[in-house]
Amino acid sequence: MSNGKIRDFDEITSFLGDYGLFQILIMVLLSVSTMPAGYMGVIVVFVSDTPEHYCRSPNSSSRNGTEWEQENGFHYRGSWMGPGSCSRYKLNENWTEKAAGFNDTEQCLDGWVFSTDKYTATIVSEWDLVCDNAWKVPFSTSFFFVGALIGSFISGHLSDRFGRKPVFFFTMILQTVTALIQVTSVSWVMFTILNCLRGLGQISNFIASLVLGSEILSKSARVTYILLGHSLGFGFGYALLPLFAYFIRGWRMLLVAAALPGFLFIPTWCLIPESPRWLLQKGRVEEAELVIRKAAQWNRVPAPEVIFRAGDCLELMNKDEEEQTYTYMDLMRTHNIRNITILGVFIWISVAMVYYGLSLNSSNLHGNIYLNCFISAAIDIVVYVATWLLIDRAPRPTLLFTTLMFCGIMLLVIKLVPEDMPIMVQVLALVGKIGVSAAYCFIYVFFTELMPTVVRNMGLGICATAGRIGAIICPYLLYMGLYSKILPYIIFGTASIMAAAVSMLLPDTRNSKLPDLLIQTKHIRRFSCCSKETLSTRPDATEGFKEVN
Repeated sequence: MSNGKIRDFDEITSFLGDYGLFQILIMVLLSVSTMPAGYMGVIVVFVSDTPEHYCRSPNSSSRNGTEWEQENGFHYRGSWMGPGSCSRYKLNENWTEKAAGFNDTEQCLDGWVFSTDKYTATIVSEWDLVCDNAWKVPFSTSFFFVGALIGSFISGHLSDRFGRKPVFFFTMILQTVTALIQVTSVSWVMFTILNCLRGLGQISNFIASLVLGSEILSKSARVTYILLGHSLGFGFGYALLPLFAYFIRGWRMLLVAAALPGFLFIPTWCLIPESPRWLLQKGRVEEAELVIRKAAQWNRVPAPEVIFRAGDCLELMNKDEEEQTYTYMDLMRTHNIRNITILGVFIWISVAMVYYGLSLNSSNLHGNIYLNCFISAAIDIVVYVATWLLIDRAPRPTLLFTTLMFCGIMLLVIKLVPEDMPIMVQVLALVGKIGVSAAYCFIYVFFTELMPTVVRNMGLGICATAGRIGAIICPYLLYMGLYSKILPYIIFGTASIMAAAVSMLLPDTRNSKLPDLLIQTKHIRRFSCCSKETLSTRPDATEGFKEVN
């Protein structure tokens, strides 16, 4: 095997240093750009929350519904699906007394009265999404993640084909404009369709910024960027959500406030360059050199007269145009990349399902919804910093295993908590979220290091697509909690433990160079199923890598 240039990209650009002005600028701009993604993914907690409600009185047009209910002895029931919110007592002709028989009830024929203690309006109160229409709430949330699934799938291919930078800015605009159009929704159907488009833009932008920064920065700066920059930007965006929602109680204005910051990033087009790794992979050596030389100027360091020599770039620039174009099928092409992709799909489904399940569950926890959401976001921020401190102190698979196993155990312990101790359930759920939050930010680092440059965005796109499948499922699992409060936690805990077990098969990438070609993909770890002698004879069992078709 020849010593190809892409494999030594970090070496060739090492003269730039790790934390010069250029690198800091890129980390700050791309990290701040993830803040809208942080709150757009969970804004549904407030936009689609179900306020307390009860049946509207037949003569509410002439008198206040609440006064009429109090005069006639009706008592509001707090459960948003329980009796009292979906039915009312039948009344006599004068609408002043209960009909005979305690169980003589009827449906809410005149609609509902919604409490305005927490919100002036949500999509639930605006379109009466309760009782027989309650299924529309988790459906609209799931449709957001359907859009995220589509975005994860197509954005990777578009980014690998047309570049990281154009996709990053296009999806930022898509996410922003779609949210503003969604404000004008006149029906639940319109809102749900636009929710799908917003989800497509949100995840596509998040992944594009992750890959763009990872490929521009050196190894040391890359890990710092993903955990302390990219993830913290996401976490701070999440933490801003309850603050915005507390002061903006209407869902339409909340979406406006969430969308507007996206326009602030459009001028950064002039400051954020294209990925030099991607430019080299496409044979655009002069443009890649120009990016590096501008970086050297920002950092005030001298650049070599020739940065990328012809011999260095030989393996990167394929002469055959067909060989330059990679597709999703290449993720199944060799034994190593196929194993990484399959394991990644399962792990991402589990981690995303548990993470979003616990995040979206904020409105169902005991206590103040704004405080619960803020605590959930604060946990994420602390966990991202802790993960950054631990990431180089333990093997990658061990760290992922530990965080997921911890989460799974905490969630399964909830089964043992008596029903009359809701505070304990809340504490265990939030403690369990520590583990899955660490895993959720860590898998972006881990799989960025596992996937080679030529298919990295597609590989992360497939994994993120799988993660969206888990996110699509989680609103319905939370909906099942109406009938069994413990069931969602059992499912989340079991999925977390299964993902923890599978993660131990992944290879360790700590202190390894970022792979660029398919033949540089690491092999998965095998335990007692294969002997050491057998492994040593496999063509793909060492880092000397021979490509296995």
